[in-house]
Order: sequence, then structure tokens, then C-alpha cells
Amino acid sequence: MTRAKRRTGRTGKGIAGWAFYAAAVCAFAWVATQAYFFAQIAVWNVVNPRSTAFMRADAWRLAQDRPDVSIEREWVPYDRISRNLKRAIIASEDANFVNNNGYETDAILQAWEKNKARGKIVAGGSTITQQLARNLFLSRQKSYIRKGQELIVTWMLETLMDKERIFELYLNSVEWGNGVYGAQAAARYYYRCSAAQLTAWQSARLAVMLPRPKYFDQHRSSPYLAQRAAVIARRMGAAELPR
Repeated sequence: MTRAKRRTGRTGKGIAGWAFYAAAVCAFAWVATQAYFFAQIAVWNVVNPRSTAFMRADAWRLAQDRPDVSIEREWVPYDRISRNLKRAIIASEDANFVNNNGYETDAILQAWEKNKARGKIVAGGSTITQQLARNLFLSRQKSYIRKGQELIVTWMLETLMDKERIFELYLNSVEWGNGVYGAQAAARYYYRCSAAQLTAWQSARLAVMLPRPKYFDQHRSSPYLAQRAAVIARRMGAAELPR
């Protein structure tokens, strides 16, 4: 074997070795991340989270762009949140929340077809649990990699928590405006009342705001908001709440 061939052989083995090492490091980092998420969710089954990934990202953004605005959030127990709001959110966001296992296959497939037709990600088909998974740990960036991680965290939430606890975390963590997080902060911000005092009409409007809270914060007189809230108000009676 010539020196050139020996050098080529050593170089090839070196590249393969580094590739294997890099793959092993990535695999370890991925497993460690999943273990962290799992452990954190286990803790949050009994301890209320102080913040979420969305809140931290917003706090950083507001510090740069709007130092006069801060994150508003006040945790309230599940039984101190209006049943009107609970019913409105289930009617609007995830009608089968109580009975599904954290995701709806049909909704995901419909979102896939819609994204394929548009040539970009415009829909996700997310359930309440998937939305919570995203809010707690992930980012607003739309990608199939993030969607895959979202489904893994969704499985963890559904495995470690009952539906009532998942919904309690959601109600206290979901975004409702620029720096406004959770049902109590939303009730104070929009209606100057507590989360327990929200009426059916107020709750329906808050539920409709969820997909685009910052937009509707700035467009509260939107005809769509009023029309859609009327639809949700009619559906609320059929919404099943977790026990």
C-alpha cells in the first residue's frame, strides 16, 4: 500500500470517527433534554411553574422593545376560574379535550394538507395539551422539528398528569395579549374583574382571542371577534369539563 493510500485510509477513518462522536453527542443531548422535560413535568404535577418558555421570551423582547410593559400573570387555582371560561376554551380550541389522548390525528392530517397546499406551515392542528407543551418548553417558531418535539412533550404531559391539572396549567399559562398571561391577568386586563367572575360572553371573547392574542388586543372591535364569540357562546353548553 502506498503512503498516499495509507494517508487516505487514516483520513477516512478520522472523519468517520468524528462523525460518530458528533452523532453520539447529539443523541446524548437529545436524551438529556427529554429527561429534563419529563422530570420538570413530574415536578409541575405538584408545584406550579413560575414561568414558561413563552413568558421568558416575551420578557426579553419587552425589555428590549417596550421597557414600559412587563409580564402580567397571577396564578389562580382551577376552582377559582370561571366555568364559563373553561367551557368557552374547550368549545373553541379542543372540543374533545376530555376524551382525547393529547392529539387529534385528523386535525394533524388536515393541517398537513393545508400546509402542503400553501407551501409553508400555516396550521398545526394543536390540541389544548399540545398548546401547553409548546408554551411551557418550546418557541413560536413553526417547523416540523418543533412539532415533533411538541408531540413528545404532549405524551409526557398526558402520561404524568390528569386532564384537570393539564387544563389548570394551560389556563394559568396561555397568552392573552402583549405581556398578558393566564386567566386572572386576562380578566383584570380586559374586564377589570377576577377570573372567577367572567361571564359567558366575556369568556367567549377571550377564547376566540387565543390563536392571535396580540392582534385582538389591538383590534378589540373586530367584527370577526364578535361573530366568532357568538358562535362559541352557543357551543359552550355542550363543552365537557375535566373532573
